[in-house]
Amino acid sequence: MVPERIVCLTEEPTEWLYLLGQAHRIVGISGYTVRPPQARQEKPRVSAFLSAKIDKILALRPDCVLGFSDLQADIAAQLIRAGVPVHIFNQRSVEEIFSVLYQLAALVGQADQGLERLAQMRADLQGIKQRGQALKRRPRVYFEEWDDPPISAICWVSELISIAGGEDIFPELALAPMGKDRIIADHRLIVEGSPDIIIGSWCGKKFRPEKVADRPGWQAVPAVRTGQLFEIKSADILQPGPAALTDGLSQLHRIMLQWEQRYA
Repeated sequence: MVPERIVCLTEEPTEWLYLLGQAHRIVGISGYTVRPPQARQEKPRVSAFLSAKIDKILALRPDCVLGFSDLQADIAAQLIRAGVPVHIFNQRSVEEIFSVLYQLAALVGQADQGLERLAQMRADLQGIKQRGQALKRRPRVYFEEWDDPPISAICWVSELISIAGGEDIFPELALAPMGKDRIIADHRLIVEGSPDIIIGSWCGKKFRPEKVADRPGWQAVPAVRTGQLFEIKSADILQPGPAALTDGLSQLHRIMLQWEQRYA
């Protein structure tokens, strides 16, 4: 038997289940869900990221709750104590994202379809990787997940930057799973990293390139001098699911190609 009443505490399982044609199984979603857009019109919103309406979730009589990250452990514990089956995944790398997507497909009886879709994603990813490797020069990239304090790219984003043809200037920080461990307290380290491209994805708020360019001492940064500051929406790159492997990666690669055409 497969679950029939699923609550998704984050966006990526919702998007994936819709892609698999299994939207009818979803009875509740995260309030941050924007992909696919119809989910917000069709499904009740029952959670944020760090909090959830436990009574509202229980009223939906879920036979499965899906979530992401150890940061949702408290939500999971409350639901488990109430007798609800909960699956909290903790994927951090590109390969782990692929693995979790397969597990979710199998969970709803769509293993074969999941494998087909993931094979296509891998083929598309490999094609971008080959084109990225063909760039005459790989731009140095600073990816900012948050601005105050600055937080650099999480693992899968750092890996996608490399696949797209760039070089993350803080690859060592990407190995740290927690945002607090990727804080860059000294802004001079970013300036010294001399990024050719700055990409902002401030989770939950709009990226402000003019504010970044106006930071003290940042006028010497190559990306600021040449105006190479871009936003990728957090829904497209910071959710460890289909969006990051498709739209997020495509946007990264497009930015790298445009930079190469102008400055390489």
